[in-house]
Amino acid sequence: MSGTSDRDDTVSETSAAAEDADDSDVAEPGPAKVTSTRWPWKRYAGIGLVAAVYLGAFGLAGVLGWKLWEQHTLTQAGQNAQQTAVRYAEVLTSIDSNNLDQNFAEVLNGATGDFKDMYTKDSMQLRQLLIDNKATAHGVVIDSAIQSESRDKVTVLLLVDQTVTNTARPDARSDSSRMKITMEKVHDRWLASNVELP
Repeated sequence: MSGTSDRDDTVSETSAAAEDADDSDVAEPGPAKVTSTRWPWKRYAGIGLVAAVYLGAFGLAGVLGWKLWEQHTLTQAGQNAQQTAVRYAEVLTSIDSNNLDQNFAEVLNGATGDFKDMYTKDSMQLRQLLIDNKATAHGVVIDSAIQSESRDKVTVLLLVDQTVTNTARPDARSDSSRMKITMEKVHDRWLASNVELP
């Protein structure tokens, strides 16, 4: 009787073990299937997010680069116009009654618009006045600053020291004066379109 009982217990344990094995075999594929369907979605979402971040970064860099280039272009235009205005102010305030043709040609070469027209009209009267008084002048810009600027129009403020001699004052006399010159870009050249003595 005892032998039969032992065999029955062994059969029961074997059956129970087999059932547990069957249950584990059935239970394992369930989570594996769920995991395999979720991973691709998460992976593609992650790739999309990274791509969006990179595109946003490149877009921002492009905008910032364009703004920096615009500012660089504006600054460069202002500096070029200022340098030209300084040279032109010295041409305009330096004159020799013995060399008037060259002096007037240099002034007109650096001028444009209404200022050029006005100087052309007044040059005949100015010429005679300079010859009669045997006048000479030499101007030097001692300071300058940009008042306003754009790509094709820049206003420059200047402080000019001018030394003058003539028949009434044979000894050189030095005077300082302020000048405002508006420079305009015409065919890639900066030319004076207006000159004021404020």
